[in-house]
Amino acid sequence: MTPKKTGKVYLVGGGCGNPEFLTLRGQKVLSRCDTVVYDALVNPALLAWAPEDCERIYVGKRAANHALPQDGINELLVKLAKEGKEVVRLKGGDPYVFGRGGEEGVALHQAGVSFEEVPGITSVIGGLACAGIPITHRDCASSFQVVTGHLKNDAAHLDWKVLAATKGTLVFLMGMKNIEKITANLIENGMDPKTPAAVVREASTPRQETVTGELENIAEKAESLSAPALIVIGEVVKLRDDLRFFDNRPFFGRRFVVTRSRAQASKLVEKIQEEGGESVMYPTIRIQPVASEMARLKTVIGHLADYSHLILTSVNGVALFFEQLDACHKDARALAGLTVTAIGKATAAALKKHGVTPDIVPKQFVGEALVEALAPELSAADRILMPRSKNARPYVMEALSKICEVDEIKIYETLREDRTDVDVPALLKSRDVDYITFTSSTTARYFAEKIGPDCAALFKTSGAKCASIGPKTSEQLKKLGLPVDIQATTYTIDGLVEAIKEDCIKAH
Repeated sequence: MTPKKTGKVYLVGGGCGNPEFLTLRGQKVLSRCDTVVYDALVNPALLAWAPEDCERIYVGKRAANHALPQDGINELLVKLAKEGKEVVRLKGGDPYVFGRGGEEGVALHQAGVSFEEVPGITSVIGGLACAGIPITHRDCASSFQVVTGHLKNDAAHLDWKVLAATKGTLVFLMGMKNIEKITANLIENGMDPKTPAAVVREASTPRQETVTGELENIAEKAESLSAPALIVIGEVVKLRDDLRFFDNRPFFGRRFVVTRSRAQASKLVEKIQEEGGESVMYPTIRIQPVASEMARLKTVIGHLADYSHLILTSVNGVALFFEQLDACHKDARALAGLTVTAIGKATAAALKKHGVTPDIVPKQFVGEALVEALAPELSAADRILMPRSKNARPYVMEALSKICEVDEIKIYETLREDRTDVDVPALLKSRDVDYITFTSSTTARYFAEKIGPDCAALFKTSGAKCASIGPKTSEQLKKLGLPVDIQATTYTIDGLVEAIKEDCIKAH
């Protein structure tokens, strides 16, 4: 029997909070791992990069509350690797900056396990930058020191005289519990009490809070802030007003629940994050091809010359249609002579990626507008091919069939996605959600099913607002007893984001 090959462990720094701060190398190894072992300070959004069948093991540590002691974590990493698994040990910040990644690396080496350290953007750099505070600036700080805020009872392990005499920037990590001791020790050892100081909590996330003051009063000013936070002391703090960019964006401080499928959520998530918001992935739908109908489509593609029109109503439909076109060893040239109609800018854009510019794109992205735009172009001699969702409304099929022959092929179906990494009902109960986005009536229906029979009642006390992409989605929300607080004027992702932005501006 061939002995099992030992796997490999990647000690990956997840960065200081913002999921986009994950490095390309970190994303690469995370996207192919068998197991991810992650900490409390890791942004849960990073887990979306892991494969669906990846084993997820939480070993978070906060102060004295350890899900698993460090020795246990070391043993777990060795065990998983010796089972032949590729393991990502996902840590907040950088594994080697007060992260005990060095201890884990030593344990792996001593056990004969191959490992690699993947650096992460530490809050010392990225977190302060998001607060508008540069770690150095040639006019006021040409050096910096990073110090652990975990002080022993006598604090004798730090040379306070040297720290107090520094002309550069001082950064204390994990020091909120001891902020009064830190500031007192620095003042007692000669640092000017008027030295600018700041505390930045949950740096680089939409929940970031920054309090500024002076060494003598920063502990009092920041008494309402809790960990995780960093303390920065030095003249660079004065630059915050000039360099502040992160916490004055329209969605800053707001949490969004995105209900689209995992495959389609990226564009909306990206736009929310660009505007400063936090996205919580809560997919309510998944797309599944219908094997028998896909086989039928493959047969029909061999006879495209029999049709005068092709209608595609979604990005999913475009992807599956061209998948079958490719399987038949054909490309966009096979559509020559067909009038191509697309519902929505996203569908039109997906077609253009395949080299096809649709002939007709209705001004409004609903079935009624499609029929209104296309019907005048049709006669009884025409024949339409319409590959689309099994869940689609029958209106378009029924209306166009009155004019000419329509071959509707239901190539995929939208099913409820039951897997989730986030407890959204708990977030709603604790009033930790600002907006929930709905991009179709199906996402609304399955969202209500996933939340359960108390969904409508829960909303009344949650403070969350429902944002709908258009009238059909709004109708479904109302049927479910859910509010329609926002409806996009243009029925696209961009239109939905703009409508939410207007709401945010009004709130201010």
